[in-house]
Amino acid sequence: MAASREQCEQRDRDDPLAHLRDQFALPRGVIYLDGNSLGPPPLTAAPAVQRAITEQWGADLIASWNRHHWVDLPARLGDDIGRLIGAGPSEVLVADSTSVNLYKVLTVACRLAQRSDPARVQIVSERGNFPSDLYIAAGVADAAGGSLRLVDVGDDPLAALDERTGVLLLTQVDYRSGELHDMASVTAAAHAAGVLVVWDLAHTAGALPIDLRGSDADFAVGCGYKFLNGGPGAPAFVWANPRHVDVVDQPIRGWFGDAAPFEFRTDYRPAAGIASYQSGTPPVLSMVALACGVGSVLAAEPRGGLAALRLKSTALTETFIDLVDPICTRFGMRIITPLDASRRGSQVSLTHPHDAHAVVQALIERGVIGDFRSPDIARFGFAPLYTRFVDVYDAASHLADVLDSKSWREPRHSVRATVT
Repeated sequence: MAASREQCEQRDRDDPLAHLRDQFALPRGVIYLDGNSLGPPPLTAAPAVQRAITEQWGADLIASWNRHHWVDLPARLGDDIGRLIGAGPSEVLVADSTSVNLYKVLTVACRLAQRSDPARVQIVSERGNFPSDLYIAAGVADAAGGSLRLVDVGDDPLAALDERTGVLLLTQVDYRSGELHDMASVTAAAHAAGVLVVWDLAHTAGALPIDLRGSDADFAVGCGYKFLNGGPGAPAFVWANPRHVDVVDQPIRGWFGDAAPFEFRTDYRPAAGIASYQSGTPPVLSMVALACGVGSVLAAEPRGGLAALRLKSTALTETFIDLVDPICTRFGMRIITPLDASRRGSQVSLTHPHDAHAVVQALIERGVIGDFRSPDIARFGFAPLYTRFVDVYDAASHLADVLDSKSWREPRHSVRATVT
């Protein structure tokens, strides 16, 4: 039976993680269910960036690279993120965007695969994978003289692996449906087929436990602006299994990836380890903000860390599913996120038979912020750091009201902005 509002209020009072919400600047009267697209700002972010501007850049100018350790930010932040994704010390680097990092690791993975068997020139991924990942994969496959093979939604990507496949590219949580891949079992099956695996952690890093080393993954990338709360366009991160590092050079040979960038040699000599995956000059101000976001997730460690966040995330999504299931039945909507908690990330996605975009816009007008994904998906993210059970109850109530009143049919809700 679905929870009452009073029961949700009680769960919030009993929540051992409830204090973590106090870390964020959240507008009054807003139910924010879009942290899987952009996390809210930690209260520490603006002061930290301001200090970096006035006390460091403004006072010490270029000396700040050494005096305030700007030059070490990519590695220090990488170590902090590594604690959240099951990587070892000095194995994660913060740099560039997810797409750029994906290009690096896919290129390296393809070269490694072809070293072991020149016939392995195919990359396999899912047709429903994030488009940017597929664009990068197609380009890398073309450059390697191979091809990108896409598996239809609902089909098992492991069944598509054959003697031509060198690399399997998967996003751990599907951005549309919220379905969660079992990293350990998928990686083991791919390795048994002689295939390397690249994981995109955009929708899992900071939301649930990840064990890259324990799963024996090959490569991983992820963004800093979703569950890591690093701000719009925050730098991304990259990880490579230590057995693959220093074997094949990554393809973007920027000066910060050189072993001694300030010797200004004309011949490139890659730095040792994951440092070689750095390319251009680090974006310091963005990294300062990202450090605050990562710190907001690490703040959960005294109360059970990611395991506790995962338990709360599961409870939040389960509560929402229980509340909206009868609503969906009444109005012809459908829950496309797996009902089995072990197979879903920290989101719930619904389809609407007529105009999911308009439904989302009507909810946003009421202060319930989710988002729309083409062609017919209303998507709601549940970030356990700051989402309350009463938010879940109220969001479901607003959804019922929008559908009952048919307010989503009002013409203004059908106007599509550039970002949906």
